Amino acid sequence: MAPQAFALILLAGLIHALWNIVAKKAGGDARFAFFTSALMALLWAPLGWWLGRSALPQWGAQEWVVVAVSGLLHVLYYVILLRGYRRADLTVVYPLARGTGPLLSSLVAIALLGERPGWLGGLGIVAVVGGVFLIAGGPALWRSAHSQAAAQQQRLHAGLRYGLLTGAFIAAYTVVDGYAVKWLLLSPILVDYVGNFVRLALLAPVVLRDLPAARALWRVQWRAALVVAAFSPIAYVLVLFAMRQAPLSLVAPAREVSMLFAALIGGHLLGEGARLARLGGALLIAAGVAALALG
Repeated sequence: MAPQAFALILLAGLIHALWNIVAKKAGGDARFAFFTSALMALLWAPLGWWLGRSALPQWGAQEWVVVAVSGLLHVLYYVILLRGYRRADLTVVYPLARGTGPLLSSLVAIALLGERPGWLGGLGIVAVVGGVFLIAGGPALWRSAHSQAAAQQQRLHAGLRYGLLTGAFIAAYTVVDGYAVKWLLLSPILVDYVGNFVRLALLAPVVLRDLPAARALWRVQWRAALVVAAFSPIAYVLVLFAMRQAPLSLVAPAREVSMLFAALIGGHLLGEGARLARLGGALLIAAGVAALALG
């Protein structure tokens, strides 16, 4: 992996972990997702207009369909992620989501897109996924189901379900967006910015259904939504630029360096989980990311 792509992924991982911690603490639902999308459209409008004025008229049906599908997948991913954060711990949902996503997207890239990472890159994929599994609790995820109280079991099981489902959508949008920037050669910034309007359209009915409740939530959540709107596009666009410089099957799992930051920052701030297991998982992820960079 090129050093430039590796640096982009490291920076994106830090930003991604931080905005997920903010979203977790906000405790929002689909209306919070709408708030972030609306603020994103406003904050990044000058850049979107500057890049889109010449590029968008040249898009054909294929480009618009791919971006529309991307927007739909991102909506499903974000709404399910937020629901998981409301019903379970970040340190269960986040690592499972981040571990399942790159595993699936790497397999798709290898099986369908013809990418062939070297043996060191393959070991890196295994190490990243294994580290994510440790951070999520490792074998204790299943053993603890027999020893915990009913409420704790329910919360753990919810974290498993939402984490795995979120990971599936991460894999889906990673492959779609990777196709957009690598094969259709679309601007990574425009893929994310234009796709955001698809998210706005899909989420608007949730807000319009009960405007007084949405206004009440806005007064409480607008600061957190502003942070997510400002920083989440930066994290993802950096990843899309990295996809242009390195194989998707390596970029996808390398993104999980964010788990290193989430374990060290989020675990401390939220007071969740077994610190030793999560630290071991974080170190394994760091080793895996290093292998990906060399491979």
